[in-house]
Amino acid sequence: MTDLDRLSAEKYVLLTTFRKDGRAVSTPVWAVRDGDALAVWTASDTGKVKRIRRDSRVTVAPCDVRGRPHGEAIPGHATICDLAGTRRIRGLLKHKYRLIGRLSLLGSRLRRGEAGTVGLRIVLDQ
Repeated sequence: MTDLDRLSAEKYVLLTTFRKDGRAVSTPVWAVRDGDALAVWTASDTGKVKRIRRDSRVTVAPCDVRGRPHGEAIPGHATICDLAGTRRIRGLLKHKYRLIGRLSLLGSRLRRGEAGTVGLRIVLDQ
């Protein structure tokens, strides 16, 4: 089983991005497999999106809902998806997380509008 298989099977992963001064900032997020990458979804105005715009380096580790890791952190690089890519990731999340995923995505769309969230694709370093 590859790192991508293991991480995409997790309910939550700990996404770590890096500030300008190199300090790590970690956040638990939902994750789903998107072809040869791991995909996550977040509000477009979050700090993690701003940090990824500046520096695409990230690490991803399996974790619980509170962000406590229970596995090794894997390095990778993240890209911010366009509208079509974000829609595809929303669809993948709806499929994986079923009712709670659909409700969360609907609530977010009602609060923020469609452009208020973005998908992030993470290609793991091999």
